[in-house]
Amino acid sequence: MAIGAIDAQRRSADRLAHLGRLDELLHHLRRQASRSAEADVQEVLDWLRRRIGVDVALVVGAGTVEAATAGFPRDILGPEGPTSLLARLARGSVAAAATQVGEVRLRLEALGPGAPHPVLVVAGPRQVTREAASLISHTGSVLDVLRRVRRADATARGYDRKALQLRFAVFQALMAGDPVLARSMTVGAVPPLLDADRVRVHLLYCGPDNRERIAATYQDARGYHGPGLLVPCPVFNGHLICPIAEDPNAPDATRQAELLRRLVRDNPRYALGISDAHALRATADAYGQAVHALAVARHTPGRVLTYRGRTPLARVLPRPQALAWAAAFLRPLAAAPKTTVDLTRLAVSFHHTGVARLRGVSRNTVTAHVQRVEALLGLDLRDVRSRAALDLALSLADPGDDAAADRRQAPTLDALLRTPAATAWARAFLGPLRDVGRAHTTARTWIEANADAQRTARRLGVSRNTVRSHLRTAERLLNRDLLTTRAGLHDLVHALHALRAIDAIDAIDEPPA
Repeated sequence: MAIGAIDAQRRSADRLAHLGRLDELLHHLRRQASRSAEADVQEVLDWLRRRIGVDVALVVGAGTVEAATAGFPRDILGPEGPTSLLARLARGSVAAAATQVGEVRLRLEALGPGAPHPVLVVAGPRQVTREAASLISHTGSVLDVLRRVRRADATARGYDRKALQLRFAVFQALMAGDPVLARSMTVGAVPPLLDADRVRVHLLYCGPDNRERIAATYQDARGYHGPGLLVPCPVFNGHLICPIAEDPNAPDATRQAELLRRLVRDNPRYALGISDAHALRATADAYGQAVHALAVARHTPGRVLTYRGRTPLARVLPRPQALAWAAAFLRPLAAAPKTTVDLTRLAVSFHHTGVARLRGVSRNTVTAHVQRVEALLGLDLRDVRSRAALDLALSLADPGDDAAADRRQAPTLDALLRTPAATAWARAFLGPLRDVGRAHTTARTWIEANADAQRTARRLGVSRNTVRSHLRTAERLLNRDLLTTRAGLHDLVHALHALRAIDAIDAIDEPPA
């Protein structure tokens, strides 16, 4: 009777120990399923080795060891090993088997519901106990789940990559002013953004480590983001570009815009720049406004700012004279390929590396196209005034646009900027700097020094950091980005030129930096 009680206690203790091992195994499963890293099959095999004292391998295909404990005798799976038995297990002809190769006893168990099955192989000097066999089977089930999780994760990551590539391609087409091309890329699953008449671009600064996570968190089942897109900016690592359909009757659009604002409220390092509403084909203009707004928003208390820019210079110039000047200025580009003009249009505002990333070409390709334009126009586009002139011309007309041509004598840019409309625009543009003399002087000197902060600092007798601080003040007052991209420089150049604060293009006194 005493012996029976002892046996019962031993069996109870064994069951408790077995349950404890199962709990450990489930802990491995929960921990690996909850972490972002790829499922670690090796970790589970090593755990099983420590618990039952024999070596284990996971075998796939025609005897390939996917993972194994350090002491597993791999040579037993060679031509003299249980190859036919492994093949039967992989096909699903049998679910489990035991055999012996030399002095090594093998236990083999097929995993998963579908062929070809991976096979869990246990190798040891003796037959495993019943409790160990049970633990091996449970471990096999966990390994099967982890492998499926790994495959599912790989599939999801692949889907996310493809979805991101598609969103970026759609955004590229919108930036090129071609909504029809953007729609054709979506293969039937057209996002609501592409059915909208107008768009408002939200540009979120969230740092390079967060933007992919944010885009993935709010991605819908089709790979989009409801009424908008979330596209990591290829030019600036910390930016997330968010074009959202502008529809006051669409609650989803309002919710998405509010989501971005809430992210900024909850994260003190985030900032948001918002454009005016634009026609869908003018997404590039909306993006430019969002860039300007973000540059200012990052240095304001609320860190959220809607673009407050004034009417663009191109819209206030006397139309016939402006079109005549632009047509004459761009005439040498009439035969240039559209790609050359499109890349150069971007290159006057972004550095060549940024343009290359934005358009999916090499930096050398961008440089070659820009050099072709420089040769045709006789300009050095490293000079800020030359870039500003070309940007203004391209905002007024396209190369070879006969409708823009005027039979009258084309005025010079200097004459165009002397017109009352241009000078009134310039006074209004520079007005916010009027009472901040240091910012005005620094901005003017910076343009005269070809936007070179070090040269500006030498001329003013201050540090380079002081120059940048004054320019940040100018950004805030002018509501223009001056330091992140080069787009905000153009209006500053034209305003200073119109008020005779700087020389015309043909009177540059220093070589470009």
